[in-house]
Amino acid sequence: MKSKILFCGLGTMGYPMAGHLVQKLDPASFEVFVYNRTIKKAEKWQREFKGVFLNKKELLEKANEFHFVFSCLGQDEDVEAFLLDKNFLYPRLSEGSMVVDHSTISYRLAKKLSEELKKKKIAFMDAPISGGEIGAQKGILTVMAGGSEIAFKEAAPFLRAYSRKIVLVGEVGSGQLAKMINQICIAGLLQGLSEGIRFARQEKLDFSKVLEAISGGAAQSWQMDNRAKTMHRDEYDFGFKIKWMVKDLKYALEQGRSNGAKLPITEEIWQRYKDLAARGHGNKDTSALKLYED
Repeated sequence: MKSKILFCGLGTMGYPMAGHLVQKLDPASFEVFVYNRTIKKAEKWQREFKGVFLNKKELLEKANEFHFVFSCLGQDEDVEAFLLDKNFLYPRLSEGSMVVDHSTISYRLAKKLSEELKKKKIAFMDAPISGGEIGAQKGILTVMAGGSEIAFKEAAPFLRAYSRKIVLVGEVGSGQLAKMINQICIAGLLQGLSEGIRFARQEKLDFSKVLEAISGGAAQSWQMDNRAKTMHRDEYDFGFKIKWMVKDLKYALEQGRSNGAKLPITEEIWQRYKDLAARGHGNKDTSALKLYED
């Protein structure tokens, strides 16, 4: 009998991730279904990947048949409503199934999801992702997982369909903590790049030559390799959106306050991102941090 897999959330990341599952899993052994609140997006996905999408009624009717549920949603409220609402999936999921959540959510919610699903003998793993839209499209994401080794080994074959690196960081919630650190580091790197570009402009330097000189040394980073040139050209219509970074850094700062970590630079950059979103830049890539002082 085929194992039935549900993937929920066909956003910027989830759309290609679900596609990779259809393309790379053995169709004789696995059947992939998707659910998305926006039906038109699901229909477009179905045409492109030849998978099966379910409307809400169909989803609820089939929920007890899924062996694995993967979700890639927006924020705490979306994930909690999808997985724990008593009128939605929670009462319908079967004992022995597994839920893997790729959303970036709070540590508090990751722990709550694990505890509530455990009551129904359903395994849970928080598995936020990094690598951006391009990484999702190419199937080369990094997965930061939190959960048991047993759950990790069971989920790994599916995660490899769209990931180049998968790491079990620790128990449930550890994946979210690792993602918070990832976002803290990215924010600092983008602030440094913004100031470096501004400095080069003031000195009227050839920025392509500057990049050639410094990108092979200690200042090199993924952000420099992939965003410095576009930041210099003031191009921001791609990648990870500011409005999402506002949400992610909010979770990181909340966790920092609870664990006693001092994050003054992260706090400042979060405020800058919030200001940029309020100024109408929320849908621009996070590299648009440079616009704060421009």
